[in-house]
Amino acid sequence: MAVIEVTALRKRYADLVVLDDVSFSVEEGEIFGILGPNGAGKTTTVECVEGLRRGDSGSIRVLGLDPIGDGPKVREQIGVQLQQTQLPENLKVWEALDLYASFYARPRDWRELLEEWGLADKRDARFGKLSGGQKQRLFIALALVGNPRVAFLDELTTGLDPLARRTTWELIKRIKANGVTVVLVSHFMDEVEELCDRVAVFDRGRVVAVDTPAGLVGGEHQMRFTLMTDGDVSGLEAVPGVAEVSRTGNRVVVTGRGDFATAVTAQLARQHVLVSDLRIDKRTLDDAFTALTGRSFN
Repeated sequence: MAVIEVTALRKRYADLVVLDDVSFSVEEGEIFGILGPNGAGKTTTVECVEGLRRGDSGSIRVLGLDPIGDGPKVREQIGVQLQQTQLPENLKVWEALDLYASFYARPRDWRELLEEWGLADKRDARFGKLSGGQKQRLFIALALVGNPRVAFLDELTTGLDPLARRTTWELIKRIKANGVTVVLVSHFMDEVEELCDRVAVFDRGRVVAVDTPAGLVGGEHQMRFTLMTDGDVSGLEAVPGVAEVSRTGNRVVVTGRGDFATAVTAQLARQHVLVSDLRIDKRTLDDAFTALTGRSFN
């Protein structure tokens, strides 16, 4: 069941078209990514879906409701972590959770969230004293304190070090495991590939593709290796998924689709062909973005 449906959404400021005929849907229980470079229209789209902005035309339904006309009902069922989130420096962790819980008719017990998100030992810590990762865990807890069916997380890992980013990814997976649909806004390719079931790729205010990360990447990959002996590789052309085999001296490049590399490796073993310097060059989401838009992601 689609919990979010966006159809032909348009938004402009004076002569600047921010969103141009944006359409996509989000299914219940998935992590849905909204991916694109800065300025692509991602945050504006999500703010319209959340009811924080009004589109100029088009329609939006969140859990069957209009986020503008049915604003209070929608806000009771969603959790939001904004791109620019800040709290008073002296506000204590428990005070923030207690305050946010008071906004909802049937909130989670914020004490449980302290335990669940690893903040119990920071209960009385002031916001300004938290590390970047601890702040992100608090923001997630605040987005979940209202018992939402849908959680919106906007650029959640920007500014975090690699370890904190990976830790945050595991927290996002846990949100999904708890039955909450997640809309994740990001400009990090690796983040979307790691977390998202499906992704809408934005460019210059338009949705240029909606698919799984693997579906977007698609295309052919290349497997490269060096023959350690003068072996015969002609049989590789018949391996399922292989499109082309080229050889220059002892250097071999095999081009194919899907999981052809596993089959190629097995065939080499059957033929007793020894190789070295084996490398698989896969297409990336950056490659897919370039193919879709004709320009680099950055």
